[in-house]
Amino acid sequence: MNTKTTPRDFFLHLGALIALIVSVVSIINLYFSIINYYFPDQLAGYFYSSNIAWPISVLVILVPLLYVFEYLINKDIAKSSEKAELWIRRWRVYLTLFITGATIVGDLIVLLSVYLNGEISSRFLYKVLAVVVISGIIFAYYILSKNTFINQGKNTTKNIFAILGIVITLLAVVLGFIVVGSPTKQRNLRFDNTRVSDLGNIQWQIINHWQQKGSLPTTLTDLNDSLSGYIVPTDPETKAVYGYKISTTNSKLGFELCADFSLATPDNKGRGDYYGNTGYSIAPDAMYSVGYPDGDNNWKHSASKSCFTRAIDPDKYPVNPKKVIN
Repeated sequence: MNTKTTPRDFFLHLGALIALIVSVVSIINLYFSIINYYFPDQLAGYFYSSNIAWPISVLVILVPLLYVFEYLINKDIAKSSEKAELWIRRWRVYLTLFITGATIVGDLIVLLSVYLNGEISSRFLYKVLAVVVISGIIFAYYILSKNTFINQGKNTTKNIFAILGIVITLLAVVLGFIVVGSPTKQRNLRFDNTRVSDLGNIQWQIINHWQQKGSLPTTLTDLNDSLSGYIVPTDPETKAVYGYKISTTNSKLGFELCADFSLATPDNKGRGDYYGNTGYSIAPDAMYSVGYPDGDNNWKHSASKSCFTRAIDPDKYPVNPKKVIN
């Protein structure tokens, strides 16, 4: 029987297809980021919280929506078995199978390439396992969906794979939250990142003051400049003034900068993506880093007031000669 496809049928199947594709990409990237975090590789980059937060956000919204779409589609088929033969349903099932198969092949090729470029074995093996399990569950579900409602045993098996999909999604979300912590922790980390950035900025202003005037500023307010518009930043959370004093142990060119940090510097080196010689990143680093790049290792701090002693080398940072204007 040639059943007519209604606008409702079209958008239910289209919505299910889009939700599935985006969810699959997100859950694979989420598992990859979790594996990267728990199996650090010193040749890899830094861990970025966005690699966890974004996929979790997508999964929390789209996976329930996907199951709602599937429920409504199956409910329509239960009422009218002709709905199982709709052209859009047949196309969606076969397109999903094709995309799933292509995903398995494509991801395995990429993973093998990255592994051959030097990624550690544990990362490679767990990522391959994640791809095979996730894609396998989806592939099995839609293989059984081709003949749904014809055989009750197949229907029951299909439901088991649907439940497994929920389980692996919940597991990924829970592990993701364990990695990134609570929103409060992330907020504190961002405040600490801002404090480090502020101290680095102040440090360069102090060096500039030395090069221009041949002396260190007595207080941080000496760095304020109405012409350039520079104003010494304060603590982003408490608005307290950062600590500063001229060091008595490193001659007149020594100084100390202090700030109150919420958390200790996390050890996130090597917990990001692996680039190797391919220049390829499975889940691109974005947003802000939970941790600091190599050049900021000298800003490591504890979860308390931390001070950083610096000394200006006049040979590296000489005082600028005065120019006489006639």
